[in-house]
Amino acid sequence: MSKNNVFGSTALLSTLALTISAAHANDANSQTNAKTAVEKEKEAIELIEIHGVRNSIYNVRKSGDARRLVDLVDMPTTITVLTKDQIEESGRSDLKEVLSTQAGVTLGTGENGNAFGDRYIIRGHEARSDVFVDGLRDPGMNTRESFSVEQIEITKGPSATFAGRGSSGGAVNSITKKASLGYDFGRVDVGVGSDNYLRAAVDVNTPLTDNFATRINIMTAKEDAPKRDGAERERQGILASGLYDNLEDLKIWTDFYYLNAEDLPDLGSTMVNGEIIEDIPVYAQEGDFLNSEAASGTLRVEYEINDAWKIYSITRYGKTDNGYLATSAGGTTGYFTEEDANDRVNGFGTFTFGSHSNYQDVEHFATQLNLFAELKTGSVEHKFLVSGEYADYSVLNGRYADIGSIDSPNCWTAGRGGVGQNFCAIDANGNTATNLNNIIDRSQAVKGDFTSDYSYEVSALSFMDTMQVTKDLMLFAGIRIDNYDYSNLTNGRNGEALYEFSDTLTNGHLGVVYEVLDDINLYASYGSATNINGGESDVGGNCGYGGVCTDSQGSANAEPETVRNLEFGTKMSLNDESLFVQLAAFRLTKDDIMEGAGSGYEVTGALNTGKHEVKGIEIAMNGQLTDELSIQISAAKMDSEILESASNPDSVGLPLALFAKESLYAQARYQLTEDFAFGGDVTYKGRMTGGQPDTGSTGPEVPSYTVYNLFATYNFSENLTTRLNFGNVFDKEYYTSTYRAPKFMYIGDRQSIRATVTYEF
Repeated sequence: MSKNNVFGSTALLSTLALTISAAHANDANSQTNAKTAVEKEKEAIELIEIHGVRNSIYNVRKSGDARRLVDLVDMPTTITVLTKDQIEESGRSDLKEVLSTQAGVTLGTGENGNAFGDRYIIRGHEARSDVFVDGLRDPGMNTRESFSVEQIEITKGPSATFAGRGSSGGAVNSITKKASLGYDFGRVDVGVGSDNYLRAAVDVNTPLTDNFATRINIMTAKEDAPKRDGAERERQGILASGLYDNLEDLKIWTDFYYLNAEDLPDLGSTMVNGEIIEDIPVYAQEGDFLNSEAASGTLRVEYEINDAWKIYSITRYGKTDNGYLATSAGGTTGYFTEEDANDRVNGFGTFTFGSHSNYQDVEHFATQLNLFAELKTGSVEHKFLVSGEYADYSVLNGRYADIGSIDSPNCWTAGRGGVGQNFCAIDANGNTATNLNNIIDRSQAVKGDFTSDYSYEVSALSFMDTMQVTKDLMLFAGIRIDNYDYSNLTNGRNGEALYEFSDTLTNGHLGVVYEVLDDINLYASYGSATNINGGESDVGGNCGYGGVCTDSQGSANAEPETVRNLEFGTKMSLNDESLFVQLAAFRLTKDDIMEGAGSGYEVTGALNTGKHEVKGIEIAMNGQLTDELSIQISAAKMDSEILESASNPDSVGLPLALFAKESLYAQARYQLTEDFAFGGDVTYKGRMTGGQPDTGSTGPEVPSYTVYNLFATYNFSENLTTRLNFGNVFDKEYYTSTYRAPKFMYIGDRQSIRATVTYEF
C-alpha cells in the first residue's frame, strides 16, 4: 500500500495508535506475554497498514472539547463518549437513533411545537435545547446526522459552566471531522439493504501544500422505515473543511456544513380501550412531510503564545429551516349512525386522524474565545481556562394553514364539539379501512401565521482551574456568568403578547479527584445549572412545555429554575490503560420550577412553585477486555419523585413523566481473525409513562423493551472491507416514547438487513 493510501502516512498512524495504544492488550492473567505500550503501538500501526481500518475502536481517553483539559479518567463528572467507528458499526446514523439507545437518556414528544423524537431527556431533565456542536449551542429542532461527526459526547448532570443556561440533566456535544496535514486518504462507503435502503458517503482528506489541507465529506441516503411501508427518510449532506497550519504556532480551520433531510413521517401507534394497537399500518397521508434544511459556516483559530499560554477561538453563523405536517392516530369509539353515536350504543373500538404541523426558522451566531494557561503557584500546578462567549439566537415558530380535512367520512364519533362525522380507520370487524393514506388532502398547505418570535442574546464569561495539588490529588473549580436579553412575541388565541426581560445567571462546579491506586480514582463533584422562564424556544407561550409562563396577573417575572447535582464515584483505567470503568452515584434536585396550569397550552401557570428530585447510580465501561474483545457498556438505575407542586398537588410523590428507571446499552466486538470480526448490541429501557416536562407520570404507559442487533465485518484486502448489519434481530415491535395522551406511540425500527462496502484509496 502506498504512503498516500488510507491512513497510510506515519503521522496518522501514530495519532490513531496513540488513541488505541492498548488496543491489543493481552489477558491480565497472561503476565508472561504482556506487551509494553511501545510494542502495542507498533502492532496497532501494523494492523492499520495491513487492513486500512482500525481494528480496535472503543477505547477513548480524551474528550474532543478543547476545554476539557484532562483525560476522562481524571474528570469528576460522567461523560459517555461514542466514537465514529462505534456508531458506524451499530448501523445507526441520525443523532436521535444514537441517543435513544443510551443509558439514562429517553426521548420525548410534543404536539404542534415539536412532534418528533428530536427531544432528548437526560437523567429526567429536558435537553432538547442543550445540543452542541464543537462546544457551541446548536439551536432548533432540526434533524441531525452523524456523517460529519468524529465522536459524540453525552455529559451527565448539570454542565452550565461549559454550556450556559439550561443543561440541567446534561448536554450532548458532537465533535466534527476536520482537515489535517497529517495524512492523505480517501474513503468511499456504499450501503444497500432491505426496505429500499441505500446510503453512500465519501470522505477525502488531502494536504495541498506543506501548510494547507482540505477535507470533504459527502453523504446521500434514502430508505423506507423498516417494515413500515409508506414512511420514508431521505438525507443529503456535505461538510467541507480547510486547514492552514504554519507548523509553528498558528492553526486556522474553516468549514461549511449543509444537511437536507426530507421524511414522510410516521407518528406510530395509539391506544384503543387501553391497549396499544400492534402492527398498525402506516396511515400517513399523501402530502405529509418532515423537512429540515441546515447550513452553517465555522471558523476556528488556535494560537500558541508560548509553551504555557494558548488561545483557541471558534465562531459560527448558521440558519436552519424546519417544518412538518404530520398525521396522528387517536383511539376512539366509532358508530355507524348519528343516532347510535348520540345514544352511545353499538359502538366499536377504532382510531381516527389528527393533524399536527409546525415550521421553525432559526438564525444563529455564536463566538467563543478561550485562553489556556499552565502555571505553577508554589507546589500546585494549575491549568487555567478563561472563556468568553457571545451568542445571538432567533427562532420564528408558526403553523401551517389549509392543512386539509377528512374528505370521506365513514362513521360517527363523539368529541369536544359533540357528535359528528369522521373517518374510522378500523371497522367494527377489526379490519383496516381502504384508501387509508388518502383521507385528508394536504395539497393546499401553506405557512400560516407565526405563533412565536423568539430571541435570545447572551454574553458570558467563565473561569475554570484544574489544580494538581499533589501527585495523587486534583481539584477542579469553575464559575460562569451569563448576562442575557430575552424577547418572545407570542401569538395565541388572545392575540399577540410581547415578553421581554434581562437577567444575570451565575453557575459553577467544584470537584475533587484522588488517585487511591495507580489509575484508580475516587471523585466527588458538585455542579449547578439554571434555566430561564421561556427557555425552550420551540413552544412560545405554552407554559407547561417550557415556553413563557405567567402568573394569574399576567406577570412573567420569575426567578430562574435551579438545578443542583451532587455526585460521587470512581474511575479506573485498567488492562494497561486499555479499559475504562466508571461507577457514579448522583442526586439531582430541581427547584423553582415554572408549572403549567391545565393542559399546559396556555401561558398562565405558577411561577417557581415546583420541585423534583432524581437520584441513581450509573456504570460505564469501554475499551478492551482482551486483545480480541472490545466493549462499550452503560447502565443506569434511577428514581425520580415530585417533591412540590402548587399547580397539581396530587402529583407529589409521583415519578417524573417520560422517565425510565432502568436502562442499559451494551455493544461488543470480537476480532476472531485478522480479517474477520463480529459483534452486536443490546438496548434495554424500562417502562415509562407520558406527560408534560417536569410533571408526574399520569399519561399512557410505554412498555419496557429489549432490542438486539448484530454486525460482522470482513477485510477482503488492504483496501476493501465489508460490514453486515442485522437490525432488531427478533423483529420486536417496541415503542420509544409517548405523549400525555396516547395519540403518539412512536414505533422503534423493526427488523432490517444492510450491507456496507468500504473502499479506501
